[in-house]
Amino acid sequence: MSDERKAWLSRPPREELANKLGIVAWILTAAILGLVGLMRQVKIPLPEGVSLAFLPPFHAAVNAAAAVVLVLALVAVLRGRIALHRRMILTAMALSVLFLLSYVAYHFTSNEVKYGDLNLDGVVDPAERAKAGGMRTVYLWLLASHIILAAISLPFILFTFIAGWTNRFSAHRRLARWVFPLWLYVAVTGPVCYLMLRPYYP
Repeated sequence: MSDERKAWLSRPPREELANKLGIVAWILTAAILGLVGLMRQVKIPLPEGVSLAFLPPFHAAVNAAAAVVLVLALVAVLRGRIALHRRMILTAMALSVLFLLSYVAYHFTSNEVKYGDLNLDGVVDPAERAKAGGMRTVYLWLLASHIILAAISLPFILFTFIAGWTNRFSAHRRLARWVFPLWLYVAVTGPVCYLMLRPYYP
């Protein structure tokens, strides 16, 4: 065990802070999931000439960057470089917050693009849907898994972070074993979904 790892593991757990942050995590989760649900029902018109069409590729880039940073965080902790691991996780959290804010802003102001549904006039067309064939099914399964796992993993990502931040390292490791792969999967499948959907953007 590296000296750096020993130094971190010797820190006393901060249980009271962990309990308070846990309540904040549940409140944040409820607020975020509520916003995500609402953004598909409510559309806010943009001023004339303003477009947020540049955001989908930006979202994909931010997700891809988060995936890279998560891998770097894993490598760092396996090598006992805990301070670097912590910085990488903070960076991944910041990227995820940036993605979330941008994603919600886009979907509150823009119509959702469908895979293989639209003709040149932007109208749902059965012929176009049939042309998309099996790849549309692959896309929908990938998108569904991305959305469902993002929603499920959200509070547990926060709990895992809180456990590490408050020196509850046993709980942090126990959660991270299954939360980390979910977070990485969500970060990777986001850009993949965008690349599959890209030909259908106006």
